[in-house]
Amino acid sequence: MEQSSLTARQLFEQLMATPGRARYGFGQRPALVNVDLQNAYTRPEEFVTAYEDDPRQTEYVNDLADLMRARALPVVWTYVAYMESGEDCGVFGMRHDTPDALRNIKPGSRRAELDGRLRVDPIRDVIINKRMASAFHETHLQSLLVWHRCDTVIVTGGSTSGCVRATVVDSLSHGYRTVVPVECVADRHESPHFANLCDMEVKYASVRPVAEVIAYLNAVPLPGC
Repeated sequence: MEQSSLTARQLFEQLMATPGRARYGFGQRPALVNVDLQNAYTRPEEFVTAYEDDPRQTEYVNDLADLMRARALPVVWTYVAYMESGEDCGVFGMRHDTPDALRNIKPGSRRAELDGRLRVDPIRDVIINKRMASAFHETHLQSLLVWHRCDTVIVTGGSTSGCVRATVVDSLSHGYRTVVPVECVADRHESPHFANLCDMEVKYASVRPVAEVIAYLNAVPLPGC
């Protein structure tokens, strides 16, 4: 195993400056998958489970969603919420049963609601209640992407080391070019955040500045053009 005195953040910055491999890049028809941008994970002033990184995360996600809708491309929001018994959380929710535990996020609760700062279109967007880490696991996401003939998946949300990473790995495994806008993902601590951004860039995704992703979407033709 290679040893290093660099922090995870420094390793990530080094990798971005001198990538060792060709990037997967962007395809022709993207989908935007926003993972668990719900109050439980976006409101650190309210919930100890929340993730933080770029303070403009929700603003950037809104910009991406607006660009996608203008091009009639799919915008997907996922959230986690479980039955009163918590049984649909399975082993994932067995470790503890405190008020802030995963298994105690209930449908319709403040913790389950998507962050009110987000511009969610309840008519045009797809909203998925997922139970496990990946947005693909036992949901209809894959069939939705096939229907829209997508070849690229842009992943935002939290946590970088958990549900974002799981979604990214499954996205690549399903054959999609996968893009992670750096400013649009968050975690509880910078070490797992940047370590997983490094790992995703090396193996599973193109981890890019959000400005580059916005420029890519601006170049995707509008319907009828």
